[in-house]
Amino acid sequence: MADQRVGILVFPDVQQLDLTGPFEVFASTPGLSVELVGKSTQPLRSASGLILAPDQTLASALPYDVICVPGGVGVNALLDDQSILTFLRAQAETARFVTSVCTGSLVLGAAGLLTGRQATTHWASHDLLAAFGARPTAARVVRDGKFFTGGGVTAGIDMALTVVAEIFDQATAEAVQLALEYAPAPPFGAGHPTSAPPAVLARVRERGKAVRLAREAIISRLGAPR
Repeated sequence: MADQRVGILVFPDVQQLDLTGPFEVFASTPGLSVELVGKSTQPLRSASGLILAPDQTLASALPYDVICVPGGVGVNALLDDQSILTFLRAQAETARFVTSVCTGSLVLGAAGLLTGRQATTHWASHDLLAAFGARPTAARVVRDGKFFTGGGVTAGIDMALTVVAEIFDQATAEAVQLALEYAPAPPFGAGHPTSAPPAVLARVRERGKAVRLAREAIISRLGAPR
């Protein structure tokens, strides 16, 4: 039996862990093959500086069994990029699972794929999901039919393991989890706004303020209901 194919969208200023977390899970699963898909095959730089090289272009990519959209600062440019949105709509028609990590769900929303569906994203953009007709749901991984959305950044690992369990079985996903020694035990309790100290939350909000404002302006320009 041929491997099932996973395509992960890659673009300038992607949050690399949004991409590399699921990539590691999927690529570590026997029976799955993974490709990065970009607008060209030219190497590009992630938001944190890691250089990534797409395997396929939007035009050369064949239909995938699983399509995944990561997030990051670069998402803003994708919200009205018709070549990206058209590609995702076409992939979603035949894909077994349509997935996202972090603010990648906003791109799925902009493509019209989350209307009426439960979805999640990074906490700092969670409210913006409603602008695309989605139903914001507070969870680390949210499933609605064949759509799986993950919360912020590291939740992409959880999302990918959940999808692996759906494609194969729980034991397969657990074997991948064990091989990666994915057993989170963070040194601090500041990983979510409900548990982070107020001063830390304020600092992170301030650091992301410009990106947030730009994102709001794009959504307003697109005429999405707020």
